[in-house]
Amino acid sequence: MTQPNDLLPEGLEDRLPAEAARITAAMRASLDVLGAHGYDRVRPPLLEFEASLAGRMAGVTVGETSTMFRFVDPASLRTLALRSDMTPQVGRIAATSLAAAPRPLRLAYCGDTVVIKASQLDPARERLQLGAELIGSDSVAAASEAVMLAIEAMKAAGLTGISVDMTLPDLVDTLAEKAFPLAPEQIEAVRRELDTKDAGGLRSAGGSAYLPLLYATGPFDSALAALRAVDAGGALKTRLDGLEKIAASIGDAARITLDPTERHGFEYQSWFGFTLYSEGLRRAVGRGGTYRIAGSDEPATGFTLYVDRLAEGAPQPEAARTCYLPLGHDRAAAARLRAEGWRTVAQLAEAEDAKALGCGWVLAGDNPIEL
Repeated sequence: MTQPNDLLPEGLEDRLPAEAARITAAMRASLDVLGAHGYDRVRPPLLEFEASLAGRMAGVTVGETSTMFRFVDPASLRTLALRSDMTPQVGRIAATSLAAAPRPLRLAYCGDTVVIKASQLDPARERLQLGAELIGSDSVAAASEAVMLAIEAMKAAGLTGISVDMTLPDLVDTLAEKAFPLAPEQIEAVRRELDTKDAGGLRSAGGSAYLPLLYATGPFDSALAALRAVDAGGALKTRLDGLEKIAASIGDAARITLDPTERHGFEYQSWFGFTLYSEGLRRAVGRGGTYRIAGSDEPATGFTLYVDRLAEGAPQPEAARTCYLPLGHDRAAAARLRAEGWRTVAQLAEAEDAKALGCGWVLAGDNPIEL
């Protein structure tokens, strides 16, 4: 019977054996893909000084750390924070310990992140975040590599029907400079109305010229053509040419869509961002894009996969054959089975039920016998 003290906080949950096995298999398969492409894994700590976590990504300020658990470090008396995103930590490593490493620098990571409060659409407050960062390059080639690597990692984990939704995070800032001028106080209002896809609100905010952007969405080819028609002054030409090249590199590896005004989750991305989806999963599996590391101002491109979500659509890994080891069994024979890929369960007491413990074989002498 569950007692009050056995309950977990809202948004946190145990992962039982079958689900934990899917998560572990998906994580290993994805990390193997990153390693095969030359990405070296780093393991930053679970918590850091708040100022370091908040100030490492260009476009993110200390005032925007409300999603992180914070407390005072009794040793330094400075504010510490539990990470809600590992990307800033990788940026710190690249800018400090690996500042002298040859560029482009390819780093991979995987670890738990937590937030104080989750959204209604995604109530989870803890996520297993896995990703890759390509640091020192802001090119179309780097962006293409990041997208293709994410797709390959998802496929290795067993996902199918993959979709990539592209966006232009700095779209409004770029157009507001010259093509569709806006006063500084208007820019945020126009961004907000574009986020909500509110045509009336956009007009009221003084963004009538931005109305066509609301309709330049959907399948990549048609949305790109609509966006080029909006971009009569050529302010977006290099970005749109870049998107076209990235889409060409993806080819038929994934379905591609374009929503140029989407900003949710792209707070520190610069000219390019993308969200990853998979058939059968309601929520995004991950996202990525280009950004700059604050302090060093070094360009980077990367992506994050949320392994817990990814595992929801991944197949259950095939269980290893399990052999029951009776009391007094031959330890050398048991070791040989494990070396061959078997799973073994050793008997601890009389009257154990081998089948109830998940065993399909029992070791008899040197060989397993099916139960």
